[in-house]
Amino acid sequence: MKTSKSAAQVTNGGKLHGWMVCGIAMVSFAAGSLLPVRLTRLAGADSHRVFELLIYHATPGKGPALESLFRDASKIMAKDGVNVVGYWVPNEDPAWSDTFIYLLAHASRDEAKKNWQALHSDAEFQPYIESAKRLIQKPDEKYRVDEVYMRPTDFSAMR
Repeated sequence: MKTSKSAAQVTNGGKLHGWMVCGIAMVSFAAGSLLPVRLTRLAGADSHRVFELLIYHATPGKGPALESLFRDASKIMAKDGVNVVGYWVPNEDPAWSDTFIYLLAHASRDEAKKNWQALHSDAEFQPYIESAKRLIQKPDEKYRVDEVYMRPTDFSAMR
């Protein structure tokens, strides 16, 4: 039966010098640490990824109902490609008590438009739209929803 020699046995009669082990470890560490960072930056350099912040202002006392509505609607949103990063409700400042906030991530503005169109044309989502209309403040005949698209900075952890 033929046996193969290990790298340790081939190098210097089975003894590796400490500097060689250290060098291999350093190169491995550097490659393992820096390569993913570089690839991430390359992917983000020409990326058109955007985040969309939405703040819904519910009619007084309707904040919990709006939260409940989104709890149920979130499954349909995910199905239609709307990528929700998270949902938030303020819990200390009474001035924000009827506010519902969520953040979306989109591959691009075009992708955001496509996903919103898919969601709003989904028959399963229509009842949620109608229910939300009764919960959101509507001063001057316009729903009170703050919406802003944001690009990640080059130093942001989330890109």
